[in-house]
Amino acid sequence: MKNTKKVVVGMSGGVDSSVAAYLLKEQGYDVIGVTMQIWQDEDRASAEENGGCCGLTAVDDARRVANDLGIPYYVMNFKKEFKEHVIDYFINEYLHGRTPNPCIACNRYVKWESLLKRSMDIGADYIATGHYARIEQLPNGRYTLKRSATLAKDQTYALYNLTQEQLSHTLMPVGEYTKDEVREIAERINLRVANKPDSQDICFVPDGDYAGFIEETLQTELPTGNFVTLEGKVLGPHKGITHYTVGQRKGLGLALGYPAFVIEIRPETNEVVIGTNEDSMSHYVRANQLNFMSIEDLTQPMRVFAKIRYNHKGAWCTIEKTGEDELLCTFEEQQRAITPGQAVVFYDGDYVLGGGTIIGDK
Repeated sequence: MKNTKKVVVGMSGGVDSSVAAYLLKEQGYDVIGVTMQIWQDEDRASAEENGGCCGLTAVDDARRVANDLGIPYYVMNFKKEFKEHVIDYFINEYLHGRTPNPCIACNRYVKWESLLKRSMDIGADYIATGHYARIEQLPNGRYTLKRSATLAKDQTYALYNLTQEQLSHTLMPVGEYTKDEVREIAERINLRVANKPDSQDICFVPDGDYAGFIEETLQTELPTGNFVTLEGKVLGPHKGITHYTVGQRKGLGLALGYPAFVIEIRPETNEVVIGTNEDSMSHYVRANQLNFMSIEDLTQPMRVFAKIRYNHKGAWCTIEKTGEDELLCTFEEQQRAITPGQAVVFYDGDYVLGGGTIIGDK
């Protein structure tokens, strides 16, 4: 029997979202393909070179896939939302000495908040993406993310900030598959994007020059400053705080006779603090802007598994609330480079308990 539920699939032109659309159509959903136009003021040459999840080539590939699948396809303009919630946030965080995660902001405020609202406005029941994650409703009634079937591609870290409302109206069909299985499905149904490479880096800074992007966008040259030790000794000049992130070792241009790491960034004095690997280690992470998934709130200390960056393997810690919107995470083993602006995400088994934004160590 045909499933009469309508689902808008966010199609990036890649193999994951393309297979997501196919799987949902096979399950009987009324599927509509949509590409979010967010960052496409690029010429054809750079689009061909950069591709990614929001280049012009994404629209071309997604439109062809939708045609192959026999589903309606539209391009929706979200440039305004993307600039406000992602680009402006990205620049502001770097100017304040923090290292942002623009993909998390994009997921929460653009790919979900904005796309979901517009999709519901046109009568959709759900939105769907090609993320490697699973959504479950727990016995307590709350919706949460569950790690994908393949931990190597698990993307729950970047999705920890979704709300209950958003989760309840979201489908993630590829979370049950490995990447190889997804490519095999695409090849079996002759999708032209079956072997398309995964997008890398931040989509709106494809060359990885974050500082250059910030200066170009602001149309100003940001001031240089000093590298200093924890004791305040000046070690030499730096190129500007937007060039650095906590934990960075390469590209400092310092010859100190020992491996040097960025320990802290001080925007108020325009200083970048340098120390040893030992100086970069800490048992503690403080976080705010909390979002809980599998529980409504944290009412007592809890031992959980936590990740402090996307490619962090994770470690055991105990978390406890220290304020209405702040918690302290105490790791059992020291962790390197506690980076303000990044997310810390907590897991209870395979389920996302919640997470927050790192504001520092203890």
